[in-house]
Formats: sequence, C-alpha cells, structure tokens
Amino acid sequence: QVQLVESGGGLVQPGGSLRLSCAASGFSFSSYTMSWYRQAPGKERELVATITSAGGTTNYAASVKGRFTISRDNAKNTVYLQMNSLKPEDTAVYYCNVARLGRTFWGQGTQVAVSS
Repeated sequence: QVQLVESGGGLVQPGGSLRLSCAASGFSFSSYTMSWYRQAPGKERELVATITSAGGTTNYAASVKGRFTISRDNAKNTVYLQMNSLKPEDTAVYYCNVARLGRTFWGQGTQVAVSS
C-alpha cells in the first residue's frame, strides 16, 4: 500500500532553515508528481510546492517562492523540501502528497514551528 513518511520538522528561529524529507513506498515513485502541502492552525491546507516525476518542472506558492526548494531523488524514493529564510507565518504541519489512480494519499505530517 502507498506510504508517505515525512521527517525533518522542528523548532527554528526566524531566518533559519530546515530540510523536510518524505520517504515514499508502495507505488512507482519515479512515475508520479509529488507535492508538499501545509496546514497552519485554524487555516485550510494549502499547496506549497510540486515537482514532476523526473524533477524537470517545479512550482511554488507565491508565499514561498525564492525561499523554498522542492527536489527529489528517485533512486531513494524520497522528495525533499529545503526551506530557507523561514518566517513565523511558515509555522504549520507540512504534508507530503501524491495523487495516484484517482486517489490522493497523505503522510502523517511533520510540524514546523518558526519562533524566536
């Protein structure tokens, strides 16, 4: 079955960096677009970044463009989110996502808190 396991979250000061990882299994990882979403307290889940199957095309939410970088290693079945210049408004639970055969799959999420 499809499994997505996020890691790498934590508490960081404003201006700091974190690298999130999402380890995928149970499907042909290299064939699918992968995405990162986030959900802040009291807010709806929002799309942060996507990367196509071979990594050739990436897209970002306007709020993170220029600060976050999505990448993937198809040999390791892992997608990453490098987050730089973090702001308090980046505080959220970050989720990995894949849409496959008409279904959407989510990981359990990893908490990112940006605070001084």
